[in-house]
Amino acid sequence: MMKKFFIGLSLLLMSLVAVAQPLNINTATAIEISQAMTGVGPAKAEAIIKNRKEHGQFKSLDEMTRVKGIGVATIEKNRKNISIE
Repeated sequence: MMKKFFIGLSLLLMSLVAVAQPLNINTATAIEISQAMTGVGPAKAEAIIKNRKEHGQFKSLDEMTRVKGIGVATIEKNRKNISIE
């Protein structure tokens, strides 16, 4: 019984650590981006990936404004959840 408890607790703690880490938009998949970013659905997430492939990695979060549909407000809402590293 205690073993199951510790396994469950370990899984919970590992998931909390994963949530606490900002998502690297230079390596994330479209699914990860759409799940991590408020106001970004699958279509905008795909646009981020396409832009990254065409123009190279983002050097700052502010460069995401080069993606149609991603504005300063979207970046500010998500700044704590995303990173470029």
